[in-house]
Amino acid sequence: MTYHILIIDDDTELCELLSEYLSHENLQITLIHDGLEAINHLQTQYKDNKEYDAIVLDFMLPGLQGLDILQRMRQFSSTPVLMLTARGDDIDRIVGLESGADDYLPKPCNPRELLARLRAILRRTETNPIVQSSKTVFEVHGIRLDSGNRHVSIDDETMSLTSAEFNTLLTLIERTGQVVTKEELTELALNRKHTRYDRSIDVHISSIRKKIAVYRDQLELIKTVRGSGYILIKDIGT
Repeated sequence: MTYHILIIDDDTELCELLSEYLSHENLQITLIHDGLEAINHLQTQYKDNKEYDAIVLDFMLPGLQGLDILQRMRQFSSTPVLMLTARGDDIDRIVGLESGADDYLPKPCNPRELLARLRAILRRTETNPIVQSSKTVFEVHGIRLDSGNRHVSIDDETMSLTSAEFNTLLTLIERTGQVVTKEELTELALNRKHTRYDRSIDVHISSIRKKIAVYRDQLELIKTVRGSGYILIKDIGT
């Protein structure tokens, strides 16, 4: 199967390098170098039902910043996004994840690592490697998660999650009442190894909490177990 990847980056040399490398890995690549052109293109693709399998999005762009593109895009599309940032400050990566990015990678990036991250994203959106049993629908505290259709609702109202958030919540729901470490969550939900100073899971958990709070205000369903990881509580008041 050939996947179609959109790379949005104004570094034309890097784009050509990545395009050449990824094209040899059974990926079809489209390149856009301007932010405003990119969001217009994405809106057109969405209307024509021709969404990409994944998007590589640079943080700094002419026309429209990557973060603005991501925020606008999340209003109509759940296509997985891998953000690239040249900045050393972690705040940009955190803001990107909070805005709906599925993962991030600092620039300059190694094409092999970018490919590995893309493959991890594609695996978790295409299949469901987390579920080990035949059970595909989970219900807890009014949250209904259908892993087959990758749909989550609370009190019959759809809750919009990124692919990373969906897999993170699925991992916790499958293990309701059990502590799941950050290392386990990273491997099971993000399909990659947890690295030192990697806060991706923390940000995804924070985003899930905020989305649940819209329906379950004042009720902390996902608790932090200091020094261990996270747990989706089994009984209210635990």
